[in-house]
Amino acid sequence: MVELHQLTADFATALKAVDARRPVAVNQRSKAPFRPGLGPHSEAATVELVMRELANRDPVRYREHALAVPYAAMPRQRCDLCLGTSSEWEWAIEVKLLRFLGDNGDANDNILMHILSPYPAHRSALTDCSKLVASGLGDRKAILMYGFESVEWPLAPAIEAFEILARTRVRLGARHSATFEGLIHPVHSSGAVFVWEISSA
Repeated sequence: MVELHQLTADFATALKAVDARRPVAVNQRSKAPFRPGLGPHSEAATVELVMRELANRDPVRYREHALAVPYAAMPRQRCDLCLGTSSEWEWAIEVKLLRFLGDNGDANDNILMHILSPYPAHRSALTDCSKLVASGLGDRKAILMYGFESVEWPLAPAIEAFEILARTRVRLGARHSATFEGLIHPVHSSGAVFVWEISSA
């Protein structure tokens, strides 16, 4: 079984390796390309690229994984990442992207809604905690959050706020974290990965 401290470090390492290949995301509305780098990619695209990298680097630990796994009781909703085998997933993991700035450096004023909102319709990291614990999916459950930061927008305050709120809903395990830097995008050049195990309060 993959332990969370290992997944955290591996995810950060793979993220940097993928970024070094200069991937280019495309704006879904205008179809115009963003500047090269992993930063502008969507959460789903990033997780797919990172997990493909991990499966190639360490197939023993990461070959057996699946993305967008349906919840049995909520088939229209899907768990971002499961590790193990489909008959009995070892880990069910919800992933959230914390990105304060856009490709052009403008602030994303709605980002904290995706992390801290208490309303299920927003599908935030906070409500993912309750959904995941109640799902019955996976032997163990975790929240993985990765983000890009700058001097004006450090990740720590948002992470600390999430932890305070999450502890009112679930039992939140120890925070595992790993930083990354030197990415090629001028705005999204550094950040961190955070992972917590969660269980019923």
